[in-house]
This record gives sequence, structure tokens and C-alpha cells, in this order.
Amino acid sequence: MTEISELVVVVVVILAFLLLLGGAGIYLLVKLGRKAAVKAKQATTRLTTQVNAMGTGDAAEVERLRLDLRREVSLTRQAVEHAQRQGWGLGDLPRLMADLSAQADVHDGQLGMYAQQRRMSPYVDHATLGRLREHQAKLTAMCARIRADLLGDQVRHTATGIADLSSRTDLEIEARRHAPDPLDQIDELYRRSIEERKDLP
Repeated sequence: MTEISELVVVVVVILAFLLLLGGAGIYLLVKLGRKAAVKAKQATTRLTTQVNAMGTGDAAEVERLRLDLRREVSLTRQAVEHAQRQGWGLGDLPRLMADLSAQADVHDGQLGMYAQQRRMSPYVDHATLGRLREHQAKLTAMCARIRADLLGDQVRHTATGIADLSSRTDLEIEARRHAPDPLDQIDELYRRSIEERKDLP
């Protein structure tokens, strides 16, 4: 009886372990599936925007505005992240970049909604399109100003590093030069005086 009960306990433990492994596997598969679905949706949205931007008319122009804005925000985010990795004092710039990205996402959604409505309806709301263009110009100008400021900082940091390296090079070259030997100088003076005497009549 004890051997049978031990066998049953071992089988139950093994089944519980396999059940636990199966549950963890299913959880991971669902999580990975959701991530893959989100990535696929983003890729589809990007591809759709690219295709729609190739056309003509207001809807295509708005899609091109969306692509421009995404590129500007991406470049600016990369510049800020690079500056953070370098350890520069950025102040509140990372927080500002997060707010700018959020506002750009809102604007991107508005552009997408306008483009969709414009493709489906022949009636054009020129006032809204004008305001969207103004917002686009302001957001892209902010991105350009942030990148220009960070590039200026980078150039200043590089100039400081180059100046330091140049002075260290000068010091090292100077340290490697051998001081002139006084005996060699005396020999040279003696040789010249003998040559000058030979030249005299």
C-alpha cells in the first residue's frame, strides 16, 4: 500500500509540475503574441501611411506631414538619448522631450483623422487644414531647435576635448626632445672658428 501511495504522490507532483510549466508557457505565448500583434499593427500603420503619402491631393499631403513629424520627433529623441548617454547636463530637456512626443502623437492622430475624412468625403475643411499645418510647423521647429542646441553642445564638448588633446600632444613631444649637449655646442663653435681662420688670408 505504501508503494502505491508513494507512486500516486509522485505522479500527482509530476502532473502538477507539468501543469505549471504548461500554464507558464501559455502565458508567455499570449504575451509574445500581444507584442507581435502590436508591432504588426504599427508596421501596417506605417506602411499604410507611406502608401497614402505617395498620392496627390490634401489627404496625401497630410500623410506626408505625418511622416515628416514622425521623422523629426524620432531624430530629436535620438539626439536627446545620445546626450543623456554622454552624461551632459540636460536639465528638464528629457521631460520636455517626453511632453513633445506626447503632443506629436496627438497631432499625428489628428492628421490621420483629417486624411481619412478627406479620402472619404469630397468636402474640404480648409480652416482645419491650415491650423494643422501651423501646428505641424511649430512642432517640427521645436524639434529642430532642440537638435541644433544639442549639436552646439556636442561641438563645444568636442572643441574642449580637442584643445586638451592638442596641449597634451605638445607637452609629450616637448618631453621627448633631448636637451642639447653643451660639449657638442662647444665642438661646433671650435670647428667654425677653425674654418673661419682657414678662410682668412
